Amino acid sequence: MRRRTGGDFSVPPPAAEQPLYAAMHRMEPRVGCETDRPPGRSTEETSVAKSILHMIESSMPTFSKGQKRIADYILQNSDKAAFMTASKLGKLSGVSESTVVRFASELGYDGYPSMQRALQEMIRSRLTSTQRIQAADNQFGGQDLLTAVIQSDMEKLRMVAEEADRAEFSKVVDLILGARHLYILGVRTSSFVAGYLNFYLHLLSENVTLVQSNAAGEIFEQLLRIGPGDVMVAISFPRYSKVTMNTVQFAQDRGATIVAITDNELSPVYQMAEAALLAPSEMISFVDSMVAPLSLINALLIAVGRRMGTDVSRTFADLEDIWNKYGVFGKMDDE
Repeated sequence: MRRRTGGDFSVPPPAAEQPLYAAMHRMEPRVGCETDRPPGRSTEETSVAKSILHMIESSMPTFSKGQKRIADYILQNSDKAAFMTASKLGKLSGVSESTVVRFASELGYDGYPSMQRALQEMIRSRLTSTQRIQAADNQFGGQDLLTAVIQSDMEKLRMVAEEADRAEFSKVVDLILGARHLYILGVRTSSFVAGYLNFYLHLLSENVTLVQSNAAGEIFEQLLRIGPGDVMVAISFPRYSKVTMNTVQFAQDRGATIVAITDNELSPVYQMAEAALLAPSEMISFVDSMVAPLSLINALLIAVGRRMGTDVSRTFADLEDIWNKYGVFGKMDDE
């Protein structure tokens, strides 16, 4: 596991147990970033929000006649209601839009959009592709599709910017830089996000492995030497893959620290992680939106690079020399 440096990318190998940050910087590892057996999140940290359906059922005796109509509709059609406007939900429930808004407040939400997000988070991992297409029709029906999709992604970016836990973000940076070896995991649509993160981190260190998910048996073979001091970044978005859960469990059993990049606190990998970064990936038809997760990863890469300081500049200076020497990129005056 060697730091990439020099024109030929070859250096005398440092000690195999040297953390990622130390291997890049020739420095001692950060104190407090390694654990012999990461415990995952405590019960307090993993307190899962109450199921909104349970809240509705338990509050039913206190509802007005109109609110009970809304409650009945949601309980019977939660997969559709989650993607409806307040106006449409009111129309189908036989009440006014203002009654729907008051219903959300009665449940303790600060508005209908908050209640809607809670419904979406609860059901998104259970929706089939067919149900997702139907939900998209409910969400975007009658709108200019291009505008609606872009505005939806903009809203996700706004949520990340406003709600991201800065202390948790710094903790993730510490864990990555303190890793003896870094493993990056993502399957299905998350594999492209994992590949993007790996592409840049692997330019900076040989202490990075992208776990390929072609077959379950091959995954465990790639993780044969994972252990205490190693960090696995597990990227998982709905519908949550059992392959991801099993792989994360294996890494955790071997003593590795788990960092999750996922959509919310109900995510299975969030429950198993020592630290987690959250970004919404609200499903649009059969497509998963990875705009917010990728933006979050951009911020993570920049934060890691800034902490590495001059080593990043030297690495990319070496790369520029190589690219120019071997004509990797075309130039405008070549055309």
